[in-house]
Amino acid sequence: MRLAVTALAAALALLPVAACSSTGGSSSTGGGSSPASALVVGEFNPFTGPDAAFGPEMVAGCIPAIRLINADGGVLGHQMSCVQEDTRGDPADAVPAAQKMMATETSLVGVLGPSSDEALATAPLLNTGHVPMFGDTGQAAFDHTTDAYFWRITPADDVKGYAMALWAHAAGYTRAAAVFGNDAGGQSNVPTLVRAFTRLGGTIVYNKPFALDQSSYRSEVESILAAHPQVIFTEVDPQTGATFLSELQQLHGLLPVIGTDVSLQAPWLKAVTGSIGAGSMAKYFEGMQPYAPPSGPAWQTYNQALLASGSQVPKPSQWSSDPYSMTDYDAVNVMALAMLAAHSTSPAVFDKDVMTVTEPGSGKTVVTSFAAGKAALAAGKHIQYVGAGGPIVFNQWHNSTGAFEAAKYVNGNVVLGGSVSAAQIAALSR
Repeated sequence: MRLAVTALAAALALLPVAACSSTGGSSSTGGGSSPASALVVGEFNPFTGPDAAFGPEMVAGCIPAIRLINADGGVLGHQMSCVQEDTRGDPADAVPAAQKMMATETSLVGVLGPSSDEALATAPLLNTGHVPMFGDTGQAAFDHTTDAYFWRITPADDVKGYAMALWAHAAGYTRAAAVFGNDAGGQSNVPTLVRAFTRLGGTIVYNKPFALDQSSYRSEVESILAAHPQVIFTEVDPQTGATFLSELQQLHGLLPVIGTDVSLQAPWLKAVTGSIGAGSMAKYFEGMQPYAPPSGPAWQTYNQALLASGSQVPKPSQWSSDPYSMTDYDAVNVMALAMLAAHSTSPAVFDKDVMTVTEPGSGKTVVTSFAAGKAALAAGKHIQYVGAGGPIVFNQWHNSTGAFEAAKYVNGNVVLGGSVSAAQIAALSR
């Protein structure tokens, strides 16, 4: 799964979101209280646990979309509402959370999520329950899914692995250490990364799952140094990253680090910067994230609504350029437009129209907001929604992907340093 932000303050990223319950019991509508007939979008992600930053990032997409949809009269006479469902990043907690959500939220029309932490356990439940889900899981298990209600706008982790390998290869690295957590999200990156880097002529000289949140990683640091890597690929949680890299710095000095988008989250950046110093972060660290430039009419609409949502999204500007917040925003718009296209709020009816309102086609009207899409559909036009995260082109397995960009963290800001194209990834993955 995920993420890049600007103006990145970890403590703010983890603040509770106003009007959202930590147990999934309260809703957030983007302004005012939600009427009883409101259509519910579940924010189905970790809000606590090691990946607790995933939830607030998701809220930063859902709330702006709901705000704009409700301001434009809602969907087929209904207002919409975002409801927080904390998976805790653990299948053991996520399964009962999904069951409870489906049993109690009688107006549930879809969910944002699940993440890699719980997708394998919960996606089948949501699919059987006819709940459209816009997963931010990166697991390759969903690359060829036949689940009719599963949709993925964000790139799979195997795509991320190709992008990281290509970026390292372009920098001239031929020996790499893979430092990934022993959680499902971390390990889902590894197989394709190893395969891609090897295919490009490189060698993975160290590849052992890291137990998260240990008090010391001295033995692991020594093993890595003995293998003489030129670069470290990584996805670990903030505490692990801070401990590991500070011990590496003390024992040897830092090596170049290429992290996944998780390492571009506010908590990770703050924890690691505090541990190794801002100068070292700027010199040695880069993160790879899905390419979603903060520009264009769809992004401008998203960002304006986001910045207007400060009462429910603490410090909203930190999510302005976050590709996952953007695509969560897009997912809500897509569901709402699919309902309008199907003339139904029943997921069993409108799910197929997710493709209808996003796929390109001759004679289609391109729209970049819910309001524009609603007006075009009312006029009898066929639409292609192009969102804040860019065009959405689902393949037969309901996956849509794109390019990646590399980012550094300099003076408290994410600074883009280059990109890996979708064509490069496609060529390597054949």
